[in-house]
Amino acid sequence: MNGRERGRRLALRRAAWAVAATAALGLLGCDRFRAPAFKGIDITGADYARELALSDPDGRRRSLAEFKGRVVVVFFGFTHCPDVCPTTMAELALVKQQLGADGQRLQGVFVTVDPQRDTPELLKAYVTNFDPGFVALRGTPEETLAVAKHFKVFFAKVPGKTEGSYTIDHTAGAYLFDPEGRVRLFTRHGTGADALLHDVRILLDGK
Repeated sequence: MNGRERGRRLALRRAAWAVAATAALGLLGCDRFRAPAFKGIDITGADYARELALSDPDGRRRSLAEFKGRVVVVFFGFTHCPDVCPTTMAELALVKQQLGADGQRLQGVFVTVDPQRDTPELLKAYVTNFDPGFVALRGTPEETLAVAKHFKVFFAKVPGKTEGSYTIDHTAGAYLFDPEGRVRLFTRHGTGADALLHDVRILLDGK
């Protein structure tokens, strides 16, 4: 092998090393931009669940826009719910507690799907029982239907055992909004407080 051939092969070898090194650095750099590993369902960019405007128990019109700067968890339920609703609200209160000082940057919003029975007074007592900072929202039957449709939330009355009594089947899950006010996640009931805490921390970090 003459000198020219040895030089050409050496140059090719160095070029291959350079390409491999660049690729390795590129992969390392991609870690910074990789999507966070959420426990909930990532719905970033969804064309639904973007806005919410209903009245609180004091008659004040509230919207998601006023909660910018906080992670907002929106849950649809009703105060007579025997299990899913109180469990979800209790887990949310626990997450807020576990966040310590950052708990002030977590906002729970409870939207009733039973405005017939959930009076403003009852709603206020219900949510403040879990956390005084949580907000309850209530609309007319027509407003409730429209908001539920926009959030793709199902609910329907189910007749009870006695005449005139009923319960409500409804979507068992919550929506998470980041501090910029963008809907980011849907978390199913039963995922647990630890998983919710994990996702809330990611959103609080601006991911």
